[in-house]
Amino acid sequence: MDNPPGVPPETKVATLLEEGKEADARTALEGLWRAEPATQQTCLQSLKAAAEGHPELFGGVLPSLTEFLQGSERPTRLTTAKLFVAVSEGAPDSVVPVVPTLAERLADESEFYYVRARCAEALGYVAVDHPDAVVSPEVVADLRIGLEFDEPEVREKLAKALSYIALGSPDRLRYQVDSLAEHLHVDDELVRYHLSTALVVIGTECPERLTDASEELISGLEDESRYVRGRAAEALGLLAGTADLASFPHDRLDALTDDHEFVAERAQLALSQSRGEELDSAYDEVATKETIRTQTADIVSEIRTSGDDGECPHCGLSLPDSGPPLCPSCGTPL
Repeated sequence: MDNPPGVPPETKVATLLEEGKEADARTALEGLWRAEPATQQTCLQSLKAAAEGHPELFGGVLPSLTEFLQGSERPTRLTTAKLFVAVSEGAPDSVVPVVPTLAERLADESEFYYVRARCAEALGYVAVDHPDAVVSPEVVADLRIGLEFDEPEVREKLAKALSYIALGSPDRLRYQVDSLAEHLHVDDELVRYHLSTALVVIGTECPERLTDASEELISGLEDESRYVRGRAAEALGLLAGTADLASFPHDRLDALTDDHEFVAERAQLALSQSRGEELDSAYDEVATKETIRTQTADIVSEIRTSGDDGECPHCGLSLPDSGPPLCPSCGTPL
């Protein structure tokens, strides 16, 4: 097959997809399986860039791309996993047929942990609209157990996947409340945010289950992150509507009504619920799955921007601003 004029061989797959030539793109990917690792990596990076802008183009070639999640070298597998994240976020319907492969990579303890993390992230995006395709006891167990034993840099992606699974089907995690709450004191702000968000979402359908996390949620009212404080207050408000907590933290919540707006309105919600007061219509969109789903990406972006040190573009390792010239994980020049 001839390449379009001026298009390097390693970028032609993206060009074929943009031209609507799916069959030719699949043929090109079959040829890429036999290419040198450097060529594979360059092609997959161009596909990842295309997926970030036009994820809808990839539905017909995702099964072919799963090959690069399994038999390729580590940098290629990671780039492929990131490509699947981009498609899952923008066009989750198209990823459903390859969910088993993503779940298999997540479950493989010998797999590079950043690849597992990105597969978890992709599964989370798909689970919002297709929980039946993604959420098995095995996947939930892999994510939950990973929170305890995986590398710190990976836990954020696992927690994120759990929060998105909750958005897709809150009742699937109703028996995981206590184990999720155990991790509300970790150092990583994003892990705390995602897990407190998952608890709120569970509480929208199964508020009584939040009793298992009441102590951790009360402690969360003093978290240094306003978004974690807000979610903790939100969860306590849901719980207050169904349970009579002997030690409901009225004083702490009262103090939070002068906090940042995100915290203050949720603290007021919790207080109103605990006192049996009728809620103003201004609170109609607080503590709902739809609002949480809409807010989360912007909140995560704000948290990440305020504390992000960047990451290695090759393996995903978090790096400080004054990091070494070589990535300490994969050894690639930065």
